[in-house]
Amino acid sequence: MSFNGDLEHIPLVDIIQLLHMTGKSGGLHLISPKGESQLVFREGFFVSANHIHNSVRVGNILVDMNVITDEILNLALAEQNTAGVNRKPLIAMLIEQGAIDKVTAYKGLETLIEMTIVEVLTWASGSFSLDAADTYISDEYRYFPEKLHQEILLNAQGILMESLRIYDEKLHDGSLCRLFNTDEAAVPSPPAGSEAIEITAELLGLTALDELSQKIPDVFIGLKDHDPVAAHRQLVARTLPEAPIDQQDQLVHFLSAVSTPAVSGLVLPVSAIVLLTQNELLSHALSAVCKQINLYIFASDEETGLDTVIEQSLCRELHPILLIDVPHDDDGTAALALVRQKVAAYPHISVMVAACRHIWHTIGMDALAAGARSIIPRPCVSCQKDSYTTDFIGFIPRIGEYFTSITPVPQADLDSDFLASLNQLKSLANTSEIAQVLLRFTALLFERVLTLVMAKTELIAEKSIGISSEKQDGPTPPLMFTIPLEKQSIFQEVVRKKHLYYGQRSDAVLTNQLYKQIGAPRSPKVLVIPIISRDTVIAVIYADFGAKPVSPTRINLLAALAQYAGTVLDAALYQKSL
Repeated sequence: MSFNGDLEHIPLVDIIQLLHMTGKSGGLHLISPKGESQLVFREGFFVSANHIHNSVRVGNILVDMNVITDEILNLALAEQNTAGVNRKPLIAMLIEQGAIDKVTAYKGLETLIEMTIVEVLTWASGSFSLDAADTYISDEYRYFPEKLHQEILLNAQGILMESLRIYDEKLHDGSLCRLFNTDEAAVPSPPAGSEAIEITAELLGLTALDELSQKIPDVFIGLKDHDPVAAHRQLVARTLPEAPIDQQDQLVHFLSAVSTPAVSGLVLPVSAIVLLTQNELLSHALSAVCKQINLYIFASDEETGLDTVIEQSLCRELHPILLIDVPHDDDGTAALALVRQKVAAYPHISVMVAACRHIWHTIGMDALAAGARSIIPRPCVSCQKDSYTTDFIGFIPRIGEYFTSITPVPQADLDSDFLASLNQLKSLANTSEIAQVLLRFTALLFERVLTLVMAKTELIAEKSIGISSEKQDGPTPPLMFTIPLEKQSIFQEVVRKKHLYYGQRSDAVLTNQLYKQIGAPRSPKVLVIPIISRDTVIAVIYADFGAKPVSPTRINLLAALAQYAGTVLDAALYQKSL
């Protein structure tokens, strides 16, 4: 498996989860304007890392841990430099010399991986790529000799949790920049007077990871300087070895041109391209052109992980465009089945098929009947040997323009329901009835909805839809369990700020209190909207998507309806006081 994409689109934690769940091995390259780092996986487990800064190396870490001295480190490095073909990894030498034991080696490698993860969490932007064959890059590093294999177990869950603890601690005490020798501007401080957000495992989606353990393959990795033109040339030579040199040069020049950064000031993207292809050149070129025109893209050569990327896109209010590329020697049967599956599972995404000429004529109508939005004829080296290079260079920019023209699937028309709810509220004066109108309208947008009534230090669960009974059954009797407001949570935040919240959230109160009562939803994207009367929150409405994926919502209508409900309630209370 190999895949690539942007860290703005898929956070590092989600990538780690994906690699763990699919049990993949390889080198995960992480590139940002600040430089390059790497995490190495074997069968889904951390095994090593390279930090962006040369000063953060395993030897320096062991010195900082006071387990070896500078003198011991320098002697070991000098011995490495003169060892020639018998060169061994630093840790192997230190263990062999008796300077450290396997527990210390474990701790040193664990710390290196922690610091690499924490550093990447500070990046405002960046890209990632996984090379499944690339578990160690530099020839100057070797696996330990057989006699030095150590039974050192690496607990990835512990590393991730400790990384978050370090990140949170350094973020709050202002030393995060100094810790990693970065510019102050690269890690923005919280606004004056604002409360710092607690960085938790729940917030970053780590609670689903099981406790992990795996042998360390005893390798330390060195990174090479990155030359984009050389990388393009190697890719072209690898994918089109029989092409004439002049055509290879044309492709290298083209790829270099489309790999320039996106123009500053472009509008934020509304779509995310999810590309499934076995064609490495197509994947590389489309990734480059999408970045140039400011479109998110995730490219993979396996179906595994597509659902994760699609749902992450939906959670970020992006319209997923799934492009399934059918290989030349494929009859398209599997692609058509995949189209049907994704259209059924995600009715709000656009699915497209790309195929060469002979397949396009064969399955074109079938693809449209299966639910594909379009079928795109793409250049094929087998079908167009003489003109492939020219056709490919012309095709890539045009498909990029096509991607920018695609609009999301229209949302359901809620205007009539909204007006009906407004008219209902006009005639109501009872708090419970007003809350029920809001509850029913919210259920048109979400799968599970719950009213929670405000008490002094807790919220009391009232009527719900889609939680204890089927959604079509309507509001249920009060559930009557309580949610404390003493701990930091999304509920406490909404009550204090008196503002609607809609986003990805999974704090301890949600996980340990609410979801123990109603079950956890498929997606962490939730809505909490306050009902306010006389500048006081008297109740909140919680909503999520239940067992279904995230779908587009009209949050502006909900906010307007909640505000009008508070006005109606204020008017009713004022009349009653008269």
